[in-house]
Amino acid sequence: MEINDGEEEEFEFSRNYFLAKELAGSGKKSTLKISDINVVDEQELRAAAANIEPKHEKEINSLVNSYKRLYPKWAFELRCGFGLLMYGFGSKKVLIEDFASTALTEYSVVVINGYLQSINLKQVIIALAEIWWDDLKTKRRTSSGVSSKVQQPFNSRSMDDLLAFLHESDVEENDSFVCVVVHNIDGPGLRDSESQQYLAQLASCSHIRIVASVDNVNAPLLWDKKMVHTQFNWCWYHIPTFAPYNVEGTFFPLILAHSSTAQKYQLSHPDEEGMPVDALYTIARERFLVSSQVTLNSHLTEFKDHELVKTRRHSDGQDCLHIPLAADALEKVAF
Repeated sequence: MEINDGEEEEFEFSRNYFLAKELAGSGKKSTLKISDINVVDEQELRAAAANIEPKHEKEINSLVNSYKRLYPKWAFELRCGFGLLMYGFGSKKVLIEDFASTALTEYSVVVINGYLQSINLKQVIIALAEIWWDDLKTKRRTSSGVSSKVQQPFNSRSMDDLLAFLHESDVEENDSFVCVVVHNIDGPGLRDSESQQYLAQLASCSHIRIVASVDNVNAPLLWDKKMVHTQFNWCWYHIPTFAPYNVEGTFFPLILAHSSTAQKYQLSHPDEEGMPVDALYTIARERFLVSSQVTLNSHLTEFKDHELVKTRRHSDGQDCLHIPLAADALEKVAF
């Protein structure tokens, strides 16, 4: 059977790969250790980042001004019942807050900082209900001169009752609403399924409008078709600002000074065989790092081939991942 040039080249490449692996395994190993790495201090990184001079300021200002010309259109779309979703490289916090403070002055605005590590959504929805109730009382008093009936305290209501209250349609003005600005709706405090379901239900309330930003490329995986088109009812806007994440970044350790999940687990559980694979998969999925167990296994194969992690069997039968480093070396690399 004849072998064409393409197949022969592919065979030669595969052969050379395995020969290289064989030679590398039989050769002299390096004396360098991972523990010898001089990990940069986080404060030094932050200081260096703060001293970076901005570039292309003129072009960026022109770009941002072009977005500001869209403010009337964005406000119109909110009045029509749509939500606004901003995506693109760079922090959108300043731009969105400028839009809210200049184009939405006749509406109440509540800001949720999704880049925080934890957010109490119920308290947010209670605050929204109280603001909407105050708006209702003002409108009714102005129109009829009669005070509104006394409401049950919102703190004692369930989430379903609060959402039902915000969905009531007893206001004559169709464009009367409370605007919710969500910076990083894909942030760590909001990216769990329950929070996204509540936000979607909130967005579908007749007197709530949402203006949100996302920064993770996998953010759309948070929502199904119903949430996107029926509940959030997004109008998508690509608005790269190229602005630094100065505020958002203060709540995250810098990447070079941040220890991995497996490192943290191994250091905090020194008597165990390592981190269970199932636990790692759950965390990796929540952080949008993988979408399936198969994807995680393919990533782990690379680490296993280079002996950066090893698999151990726990007493209960679970496969665990163990980093083959002493605790002091692991601490130095992690922190």
